[in-house]
Amino acid sequence: MKTSDFNYDLPGELIAQTPVEPRHASRLLVMKRDRPELAHTKFWNVTDYLQPGDLLVINQTRVIPARIFGKKSTGGKVELLLLRRVDLTTWEALVGGKKVHSGTRLTLDGGPSAEVVAELEGPRRLVQFAEPVETYLAAAGQMPLPPYIHERLADPERYQTVYARETGSAAAPTAGLHFTPELMTRLEANGVQFARVTLHVGLDTFAPVTEDDPLEHKIHTEWCELDADTAAQINRTKTQGGRVIAVGTTSVRTLESAARTATEGDAVGGYSGPTDLFILPGYKFRVVDAMITNFHLPKSTLLMLVSAFAGRERILEVYAEAVRLNYRFFSFGDAMLIL
Repeated sequence: MKTSDFNYDLPGELIAQTPVEPRHASRLLVMKRDRPELAHTKFWNVTDYLQPGDLLVINQTRVIPARIFGKKSTGGKVELLLLRRVDLTTWEALVGGKKVHSGTRLTLDGGPSAEVVAELEGPRRLVQFAEPVETYLAAAGQMPLPPYIHERLADPERYQTVYARETGSAAAPTAGLHFTPELMTRLEANGVQFARVTLHVGLDTFAPVTEDDPLEHKIHTEWCELDADTAAQINRTKTQGGRVIAVGTTSVRTLESAARTATEGDAVGGYSGPTDLFILPGYKFRVVDAMITNFHLPKSTLLMLVSAFAGRERILEVYAEAVRLNYRFFSFGDAMLIL
């Protein structure tokens, strides 16, 4: 297995720059793993493929306006992208700027002072602020849109799911961006249930694998939680013959991480903590029966995950068809339902 095995050609114009309105008007490609036929419809019609007793597992994480700007004591400009809070005043961050080393003191534009207290891998740093930075983020932080999106987002809430609750992500769980309250009500009226989990998304979401052998790629840990009540809901669904359908690769990773804590006879156990689960072809899925997902970047860990679920050759064939039919790709793009 080589990283180049997960490459494909994508015309730049198919990278979605703005979201579709309303959210559920995006296109939906439906593929069944045991059949060659594909279906093409609108996301609103996902109800046609779900059954009473199915359980949609959604990631309720909320993106923080984590891109902030400041200066060094020398006057040099610095950009910080906050990734993960370590304690009350310390964050792991991506730092843009020259010579930002351990001991460098920073002043945020209109905000508190800070100091780089440790140098991590690459441009990652540990930054300690003089006071909790959350209030400042709400006033001055910018939404950290992926680097392949070049259009300004008029409404920052459009990069949040409608069910986002738990603040902490550096990126949105984009498969969930297609849901609207109306669609969720429609699904529940049809006997489809929802279960909430949390995984705070890091920037590995956008990072291509650069190693020739994907097994050599170091995936950074992300914090996730699946509580005891949700575990019981998932186990009950399995026992009663319903399908557990992950909304997004982040929900997949949370579910399969929680499978590690399951007691005998259960699919999952409660779990709260970091996960470094890296799903590659050959992985045996223990919980997920189907998934809703967007179209992912070439050579990305996310493309490898969906290839593990549906087969690499089949996924690349489906992606080629999606390109031919001008589907929209990546965060603001269209969706797939893999059954």
